[in-house]
Amino acid sequence: MLFLLPPSETKRAGGAGAPLDMSTLSFADLAPLRTELAERLVALSADDDAAMRALKLGPRLIGEIGHNRALWTSATMPALDRFTGVLFDALDAETLDSSARAFAADTVFVHSALFGLVGALDPIPAYRLSHDSRIPGVALKRFWRDSIAQRIASHEGLVVDLRSEAYAELGPAPVRDGSVFVRVVAIDDGGRKRALNHFNKQAKGRFTRRLLETRPQLESTDDLVQWAGAEGFRMALGAAPAGAQVELDLVA
Repeated sequence: MLFLLPPSETKRAGGAGAPLDMSTLSFADLAPLRTELAERLVALSADDDAAMRALKLGPRLIGEIGHNRALWTSATMPALDRFTGVLFDALDAETLDSSARAFAADTVFVHSALFGLVGALDPIPAYRLSHDSRIPGVALKRFWRDSIAQRIASHEGLVVDLRSEAYAELGPAPVRDGSVFVRVVAIDDGGRKRALNHFNKQAKGRFTRRLLETRPQLESTDDLVQWAGAEGFRMALGAAPAGAQVELDLVA
């Protein structure tokens, strides 16, 4: 199984791990791309004003530029502990037991704009870069798209894509059996669906946490839907266009 999560803009500061070493991250063959982008981000962040414009930050977030400047020397922590925000607060990775965290290491990956796909327990520093940031000399969509798509497609088991559409564009999952995009929706009394924002992220965090707590062995979309139903989550086939990745609606 491969569960794909979006990152968050906000990240926990500090850490107790050794400084960034690209060779310790999952998909180690992405190291040259990660290194190139990291070096470009550090160089950009030498100029506060230029970095704030490129990263679309307001004055109150100038401290984020300092995280980028210290990218190679600051302490690291596991990716699931580094990211904060609604999804990761609901997932609450730090309170998971050791078995759940070990399962996460094998199944859950976060799609970072800076590092590409990182494993749940991969050691990463604090940084600021999002899918729509403007790095001189780099278009992030072109930079990552083929490499990430190839790594996801190489996984032969079930692929569950919980990313936002913006991050899915940076590396699409394959269109094949056993690869699904999960969209969180609400259904009103008339049966009409609407997408959610805050509760979208919260539902994805709770969904992922329950996966890690129960550690099911899921081999197909049917397995996923049946497991979700047994755990109190309502899932149904969505309305993806013909030729697109299968979509499942997670009803919040």
